[in-house]
Amino acid sequence: MSWRAIPMKFPGTCIVCKKKIEVNETALWAKGLGVKHQACAEVLELNCAVCGGPAGCQQCEFMEDCDRSKVSQLCICKKCYETKDSFSLYQKAVLKQSPILNP
Repeated sequence: MSWRAIPMKFPGTCIVCKKKIEVNETALWAKGLGVKHQACAEVLELNCAVCGGPAGCQQCEFMEDCDRSKVSQLCICKKCYETKDSFSLYQKAVLKQSPILNP
Protein backbone atom coordinates (compact mmCIF):
# COMPACT_ATOMS: atom_id res chain seq x y z
CA MET A 1 0.00 0.00 0.00
CA SER A 2 1.41 3.36 -1.01
CA TRP A 3 0.26 6.39 0.98
CA ARG A 4 0.64 9.83 -0.61
CA ALA A 5 0.43 13.21 1.12
CA ILE A 6 -2.24 15.35 -0.56
CA PRO A 7 -3.99 18.64 0.23
CA MET A 8 -7.66 17.80 0.75
CA LYS A 9 -9.92 19.28 -1.95
CA PHE A 10 -13.03 17.97 -0.19
CA PRO A 11 -13.73 17.15 3.46
CA GLY A 12 -13.10 13.54 4.40
CA THR A 13 -13.08 11.14 7.33
CA CYS A 14 -9.90 9.58 8.71
CA ILE A 15 -9.98 5.78 8.44
CA VAL A 16 -7.94 5.49 11.65
CA CYS A 17 -9.54 7.87 14.16
CA LYS A 18 -12.86 8.45 12.31
CA LYS A 19 -12.55 12.23 12.77
CA LYS A 20 -13.11 14.78 10.04
CA ILE A 21 -10.30 15.94 7.75
CA GLU A 22 -10.93 19.50 6.58
CA VAL A 23 -10.50 21.05 3.12
CA ASN A 24 -6.89 22.24 2.51
CA GLU A 25 -5.58 20.06 5.36
CA THR A 26 -2.75 17.79 4.24
CA ALA A 27 -3.69 14.14 4.66
CA LEU A 28 -2.39 10.77 3.53
CA TRP A 29 -4.33 9.02 0.76
CA ALA A 30 -4.12 5.51 -0.67
CA LYS A 31 -6.20 4.34 -3.61
CA GLY A 32 -8.95 2.00 -2.48
CA LEU A 33 -8.21 2.55 1.22
CA GLY A 34 -9.12 6.17 1.88
CA VAL A 35 -7.50 9.02 3.77
CA LYS A 36 -5.98 9.49 7.19
CA HIS A 37 -4.42 12.29 9.23
CA GLN A 38 -0.65 12.48 9.04
CA ALA A 39 -0.56 12.06 12.84
CA CYS A 40 -2.67 8.92 12.55
CA ALA A 41 -0.05 7.45 10.20
CA GLU A 42 2.13 6.98 13.25
CA VAL A 43 -0.29 4.31 14.45
CA LEU A 44 1.48 1.09 13.61
CA GLU A 45 0.10 -1.57 11.34
CA LEU A 46 1.11 -4.99 12.53
CA ASN A 47 2.74 -7.51 10.25
CA CYS A 48 1.35 -10.99 9.67
CA ALA A 49 3.20 -13.54 11.80
CA VAL A 50 3.01 -16.08 8.96
CA CYS A 51 3.89 -14.21 5.74
CA GLY A 52 5.34 -10.95 7.12
CA GLY A 53 3.01 -8.75 5.06
CA PRO A 54 0.59 -6.18 6.48
CA ALA A 55 -1.90 -7.77 8.88
CA GLY A 56 -4.74 -5.58 7.60
CA CYS A 57 -5.25 -3.52 10.75
CA GLN A 58 -7.38 -0.93 8.91
CA GLN A 59 -9.92 -3.60 7.93
CA CYS A 60 -9.79 -5.60 11.18
CA GLU A 61 -13.08 -6.19 12.97
CA PHE A 62 -11.38 -5.36 16.28
CA MET A 63 -9.76 -2.11 15.06
CA GLU A 64 -11.86 0.20 17.25
CA ASP A 65 -10.95 -1.72 20.42
CA CYS A 66 -7.36 -2.61 19.54
CA ASP A 67 -4.46 -0.72 21.06
CA ARG A 68 -1.66 -1.93 18.79
CA SER A 69 0.96 -0.70 21.24
CA LYS A 70 -0.35 -3.10 23.92
CA VAL A 71 -1.57 -6.22 22.09
CA SER A 72 0.44 -9.18 20.91
CA GLN A 73 2.38 -8.35 17.77
CA LEU A 74 1.59 -11.81 16.38
CA CYS A 75 -1.45 -11.11 14.21
CA ILE A 76 -2.35 -12.96 11.02
CA CYS A 77 -3.53 -11.44 7.73
CA LYS A 78 -6.78 -12.45 6.09
CA LYS A 79 -5.04 -14.28 3.23
CA CYS A 80 -3.05 -16.51 5.61
CA TYR A 81 -6.05 -16.94 7.92
CA GLU A 82 -8.12 -18.29 5.04
CA THR A 83 -5.44 -20.86 4.16
CA LYS A 84 -6.51 -24.46 4.74
CA ASP A 85 -3.94 -25.15 7.46
CA SER A 86 -3.75 -21.62 8.93
CA PHE A 87 -3.51 -22.66 12.58
CA SER A 88 -0.57 -24.97 11.94
CA LEU A 89 1.20 -22.30 9.85
CA TYR A 90 0.60 -19.75 12.62
CA GLN A 91 1.94 -22.10 15.29
CA LYS A 92 5.11 -22.78 13.28
CA ALA A 93 5.66 -19.07 12.62
CA VAL A 94 5.25 -18.17 16.31
CA LEU A 95 7.65 -20.92 17.39
CA LYS A 96 10.19 -19.77 14.79
CA GLN A 97 9.93 -16.14 16.00
CA SER A 98 10.03 -17.11 19.67
CA PRO A 99 12.70 -19.81 20.18
CA ILE A 100 12.14 -19.66 23.94
CA LEU A 101 8.75 -21.34 23.36
CA ASN A 102 10.34 -24.16 21.37
CA PRO A 103 11.09 -27.10 23.72
